Amino acid sequence: MTYPLVRRPGPSTVRLDLATFSRLAGIHPEMVHRLVALGLLEPVRDSAGELWFGRDQLLAVARIRRLRMSLGLNYSSLGLVVDLLDRVAGLERQLRVASSRRIGGTPWI
Repeated sequence: MTYPLVRRPGPSTVRLDLATFSRLAGIHPEMVHRLVALGLLEPVRDSAGELWFGRDQLLAVARIRRLRMSLGLNYSSLGLVVDLLDRVAGLERQLRVASSRRIGGTPWI
């Protein structure tokens, strides 16, 4: 078994600029701007006003693209669907914790 000698930065510390992010996400930079304007992506702006994205935002783009293709939703309704899916996931998490406490087990979150 091998272990890295240097700790790799996690998703919260790695930031991607707009060009790199759009290339890795497979979408045009204008589409990235549209998704940011709709509130579907949450970049960080630096003092110069440039957008920087965490790697977790790549997962958000993949989710958005999957919902758009499979359900045929327009971009405005994607925000509502993503919010609802996040709420369902949160409620399921709470239910798992509550049920594990009731039966005396440990939560498997």
